[in-house]
Parts: sequence; C-alpha cells; structure tokens
Amino acid sequence: MSLPALVDPGPPLAPHRAARFARHLTLPGVGDHGQRRLAAARVLVIGAGGLGAPAIQYLAAAGVGRLTVIDDDRVELSNLQRQVLHTEGDLGRPKAQSARSAVALRDPEVVVTAMAARLDPSNALALFREHDLVLDGSDNFATRYLSNDAAELTGTPVVWGSIHQFAGQVSVFWPGRGPMLRDLFPDIPDADSIESCATGGVFGVLCGAVGSAMAAEALKLLCGIGEPLIGRLARYDALSARWDELRFHADPDRPPVLDLEEVAVACRAQWPHGRADDISAGEVAARLERGSAGLVVVDVRSTAEREASRIDGSFHVPLERILARGWAAVAEVLAERAVDGRDIVIACQAGIRSARAIDALTASAPAGLPVRNLAGGMNAYLALAPARWSTRRDLHR
Repeated sequence: MSLPALVDPGPPLAPHRAARFARHLTLPGVGDHGQRRLAAARVLVIGAGGLGAPAIQYLAAAGVGRLTVIDDDRVELSNLQRQVLHTEGDLGRPKAQSARSAVALRDPEVVVTAMAARLDPSNALALFREHDLVLDGSDNFATRYLSNDAAELTGTPVVWGSIHQFAGQVSVFWPGRGPMLRDLFPDIPDADSIESCATGGVFGVLCGAVGSAMAAEALKLLCGIGEPLIGRLARYDALSARWDELRFHADPDRPPVLDLEEVAVACRAQWPHGRADDISAGEVAARLERGSAGLVVVDVRSTAEREASRIDGSFHVPLERILARGWAAVAEVLAERAVDGRDIVIACQAGIRSARAIDALTASAPAGLPVRNLAGGMNAYLALAPARWSTRRDLHR
C-alpha cells in the first residue's frame, strides 16, 4: 500500500549535500525530490536509548533536516552494551544532549533539539503538532499509550517499536490511514506486567535490528515510497533469525480517543516512584560537599516542615506556588539571589510532592535544563548522617 509522502520537497540541495547523499540520489523512488523531502522533515524521537540510538544515527545519516530528541534519562555504564549512540565520555550526561552531540559529529547541518525531559500529557500534543512524524522508542507502557493517543488527537503518524530480551516488534500507526496501537492492544497493561531490561535483560544487537527497521519505516513515510507497516506488526526473533508478521485491523467498536485524561491517569500511576529523573540522597550530599557549581536544591515542602529540618543552602518554593506558576516560581527565587541553577534538584519529605512539582515544571523549564527528583526526599537525606542537614534558620528559607 503506497501512500503519499509526508513532506514536500525543500529547496535544491547544495553541491556538497548532493555529494554526501549521492547514493540516495540514484536510488529509485528517492532521488533528488526524496532527499529534499528528508531535508525538510521534522521528526520527533521519543527515547535515546536502545531503539532511539540506532534510529537517530540512521535518520541523521540519511539527511533528515530536523530532529527533536526527548529523553529524561542519563547515560549509565550499563547502557553502553546496546545504546551505541553514547560513549564512556557521556556517562552522567542527559541522553538527549549526548544524542545531539553524536549527531553533530556525524553531520553538523542536521538540527537537533535536545529535550532532557519526559513526554507527558502536558507537552505531548504540542510536540506532536510541531513534527511531521514521531518515532516511539520508549520503554514503558504509559508513554506508548500516550504516544498513541496524542497521535490520534493530532493526526500525526507514529513509527512504533519495542524490544524484550531476544525479540522485537515494529509497526506504523497513522491516524485515518490504518489501525492504531489501541486496536492491537486495547488496554494499558500494568507497569510490571513485563520484565524491564534491567531485570529481564536485552540482547544488545537486537536494538540495532529493530531500531534500524524503525528508521527504514520513517524514511519510507517521509519520501512516500514502499509499503509501510500499517496494519502489520513485524516481529523479529534474534535467536531464530526470523521475521514474521501479524496483520490487524481497526476495531469498529473501539471508542475514539477524545482527550488525554485516561492516559494521564496511567502516567500518574506508573511514574510516581522510581522515576528516570531520580537522584539519590547520597549523590546530592556528595555533590554539595564538593561544592558542585550549579547544583541547586529546591524544597517544595511547607514552612513548618522546613523549620524541623532542611538541606543547608536549599531554596524554598512551596509546591502550591510551582503548580500555579510553573518554572517562573523557581526562576524568580534564583534570580533574587543571583544563583546560576544549571542542575536543579527538587526535594520534599518522601519524594511524592517533588515528583508532582517536576511534572509541573517540565512544560515551562528551559530546554535541556536538568530537573531531578530527590529519591526518597528528606527522609532519605536525613538517614545519611546528622552532619549533612541543618535545623538552623538560614538565608534560603
């Protein structure tokens, strides 16, 4: 089933760009017009991990003009076995920023916007409307269904992939052109219904096979060539080296997606603990003791709670103020004291209210600014040692 190209051709290619993409220019169905379509395309990639890493590399290498990478996680040593976009030099960096740096080394003319944030109900619709195509390489059910629902509400096509141990899946969900994720899997599974990569493991090279297949589907859609995986779920088993296919259709009895309310409930249920943006109390204490420049702790508890205990040097911005004013509430306090907050840690008593504050800040905080959740809150911090905290009044109440 051939479909029209998603993107109109951009301006003629400069000679050095034509030389770079010479093997595309002679390719039937791509050619000059197809390459100019890729150059004009705007693609959102959700996740710069196992699937996003190979997909981002191939999209950039193919000459996709503008990429937005959204990922709220940081590069860890255990990622390097499969997330080939990152290196040891990127350890500790936000994955979105690491991805931007990697693309710049490959092709500095590809424009990459790095969002060190989570796709959530507050930003999904705007992001989907701003892009021609979305690649969903997320690793949790809440985000996958959020992508589906945002796609249905905005009409934006999604290339979807998932992996588990030795097997992976790829499909294309294009509203109005074929069935969606909710036609294939109607209900949002529980977060723990399938083992995570951390507990169940994942075959590293599987990510390359599935992520590359996702990139291929994206390029086909952008250029209007071939038969996309609409209404088809391609399944790959790395142990048997076999691809097979499941065909599926739209469910005529499925209620249409009218808003993000249902998926927002799932997001709140699946994300409150063990967030990817968590930072441990031990790491915060160690960094503060070293005098790490740019690390700022924002306490969202009540005044009475801060009277009992607080982190020395922390700033007080009550949760209610953040919920009402977003990032402006924090920025105002930092500006009053001429503080350069390049790495923001949000703290409450147990880590629940701080997670709510981060969700409210994500939509309005400056792009790429790390906003992290103090895991376990003050309870975890106080458990370290009395010398690490203060009951004194200070200038940063």
